Amino acid sequence: MDKLTVGRRKAAVARGSIKAGNGSITVNGKDYKDFFSNAYMQNKVEAPLKVSGIEGKFDVVINVFGGGIKGQAEAVSLAIARAIIADDAEKRPELKKAKLLRRDARKVERKKTGLRKARKREQFSKR
Repeated sequence: MDKLTVGRRKAAVARGSIKAGNGSITVNGKDYKDFFSNAYMQNKVEAPLKVSGIEGKFDVVINVFGGGIKGQAEAVSLAIARAIIADDAEKRPELKKAKLLRRDARKVERKKTGLRKARKREQFSKR
């Protein structure tokens, strides 16, 4: 299976695919453990494969850009989960139960005019 899937989180966009192989995960041409140095982010990337029970059976190739490193890790996780479903629709219930198919739509709120940040104001002075 080599269907391209997309995962997004904040400003990060990950495009990826899976195919039968020995279990390597490549992100932007690097091994995912080199790309994501933090253990939390590595676990986030591995989660869809562990939950669906196909860890070590498929090669994953991901291209990710935009946003920060944490947003990229979560976008990669969603792209992998969607690729697994594209390959085998029977894995959907277990991925859904683990909440790995949910697109987290929260983004940074824009700054408003007259304010310091999105909601922060100047300190009120009564006198």
